[in-house]
Amino acid sequence: MTRLSVNINKFATLRNARGGNFPDVIKAAIDCECFGAQGITVHPRPDERHIRYSDVLQLQNVVKTEFNIEGNPIDSWIEIVKQVKPAQATLVPDANDVVTSNQGWDTIHHKDFLKEIIADLKTAGIRVSVFVDPIPEMIEGARNAGADRIELYTGPFAEKFPHDRENAIKDYIPAAKLAHEIGLGINAGHDLNLHNLKYFSQQIPHLDEVSIGHAIISDAIYLGLENTIQMYLRQLKP
Repeated sequence: MTRLSVNINKFATLRNARGGNFPDVIKAAIDCECFGAQGITVHPRPDERHIRYSDVLQLQNVVKTEFNIEGNPIDSWIEIVKQVKPAQATLVPDANDVVTSNQGWDTIHHKDFLKEIIADLKTAGIRVSVFVDPIPEMIEGARNAGADRIELYTGPFAEKFPHDRENAIKDYIPAAKLAHEIGLGINAGHDLNLHNLKYFSQQIPHLDEVSIGHAIISDAIYLGLENTIQMYLRQLKP
């Protein structure tokens, strides 16, 4: 069964909007795990507009499932990842001015850069995933750079899904098959939700993990956090 990792950034966004410590991000991670989440994801950015580096340090002693730290591998990010040693680090090519991740790596152009970082993190005992678009050359590039997994950027799938789901998924199926054939694990994330998740997970072979944050937290406003996580888990059942 595909694992569900809950991205808790939005809890931190809400907390930071008012200051103080409500909602409590650390408690949110504990609760998500208690409600069935099989992993916790955070994406600290340099401006700390949501998850802060101090949150990451506290979470290392709290998360009992798989801890996934994603982000742009600048020096400060690499430093905290190596200090915390999560189960997984996901490399994302975020520009400083983006609201959210909006593209995968060019793993060919950035091969040497990625190869050095991946080797460094793997030496520290951390599984490394690389955020990519569903393009065969980029997937092969991730493997050639030494990645353990890829995370398929599902933003374009989610955008097309309401209008033409077959067209929306068509690039992702061969991409996943290729990744599996060349020895890469397969994660996916971005704009997956209760409407498109079941179809995506049923169509994509060998899907190890999905990382979902914004949709889960938004649904939880209406449905409650425990119920929402259980609903997402049901979408992932074969």
